[in-house]
Amino acid sequence: MSLRPVSQGRRRVAITGMGTINALGCNVPDTLAAMREGRCGIGELDFQDVERLSVRIGAQVHGWEPEAHFNRQQISLYDKFTQFTLLAAKEAVGQSGLNFQGELGLCSGVVLGTAGGGLNTWDENYRAVYEEGKNRVHPFVVPKLMNNAAASHVSMEFGLRGPSFTVATACASSNHAMGLAFQMVRSGAARVMVTGGSEAMLCFGGVKAWEGLRVMSRDACRPFSANRNGMVQGEGAGVFVFEDWDHAAARGADILAEVVGFAMSADAQDIVMPSAQGAERAIAGAMQDAGLNPEDIGYINAHGTGTAANDKTECAAVAHAFGHHADRLMISSTKSMHGHLIGGTGAVELLACVMALRAGIIAPTIGYEEPDPECALDVVPNVAREARVGAVLSNAFAFGGLNAVIALKRA
Repeated sequence: MSLRPVSQGRRRVAITGMGTINALGCNVPDTLAAMREGRCGIGELDFQDVERLSVRIGAQVHGWEPEAHFNRQQISLYDKFTQFTLLAAKEAVGQSGLNFQGELGLCSGVVLGTAGGGLNTWDENYRAVYEEGKNRVHPFVVPKLMNNAAASHVSMEFGLRGPSFTVATACASSNHAMGLAFQMVRSGAARVMVTGGSEAMLCFGGVKAWEGLRVMSRDACRPFSANRNGMVQGEGAGVFVFEDWDHAAARGADILAEVVGFAMSADAQDIVMPSAQGAERAIAGAMQDAGLNPEDIGYINAHGTGTAANDKTECAAVAHAFGHHADRLMISSTKSMHGHLIGGTGAVELLACVMALRAGIIAPTIGYEEPDPECALDVVPNVAREARVGAVLSNAFAFGGLNAVIALKRA
């Protein structure tokens, strides 16, 4: 049965459910509490062969036991990134109160972001074949490691028979996925989209590969601080329910925030070095798409990786996009707490945006020690702040020069 548009024209898009698991918490309430408290989820890594790494810190989900959530057959099919996604999706759908039986399932879908996909499965099976000399691998290795595995299992878990796929654009994967989900609901191509992203790169092969880029810190993530020395990887998932506003209102749903704008751009310049002009175009485009003026934005959740190049480039982009209003903006990087989840990072960061709108709490940039003249914005250093904001942006800028910015408003 082909999916038919719900209706013509631009429709409003509500967020009616949120779910997560990350180093700060195994659910949304715990994660938001950690963000409010400025708690750091970064610590010593614990996995096989970690002693062979020069970078041994990360925002790891410690004590993860898949057996507590999935049976043996499911575990044989689910890489860690899929496990994280399903747990977050169950929380998000549960909060939304939606049941996708019947017609709703036919006009609902899932679009998720990831960069590494089943990297743990790659790592385990390369080790088995090349190091241990085994000549066979499990027959489910391919369906377990493929990047669309999480999206496919979420669609099967909830009976989502509409558009379902995965986006892989490095560090912007989640924002691209959520932006596309927003556009599908707004256009009427879907009534509900389950969206977000996940990542599980914290294994020997995953961290060893990133070490080669020489952008990793060995002690802490200090975005915007003059003494910052690199990013710190994290893992986990963030998942949201984006729903047609009228549908949500008609059923009396608790609308957490409204998605109002999205824009993408490409630097077309360098595979790893960011461009302020490309980022600025995405920021300005998201505001234009949302019908917002710079003065309407109160908070930006920054990409803020803690690398020298990214932070100063992002601050320059914000300064150019907002002009005189840049000095009145609050901009923070929650990566300082939950690490950089690569393809899943934008989804966890969107939780901080909803918290800012709904609770009036601005998550801080922790680890901030020294002002940097090239990052001379209000970065909400070290301590969360109470502030009433009506609209926010969430930035994501990826290797490859791919930029994606989402705009939200208070419901």
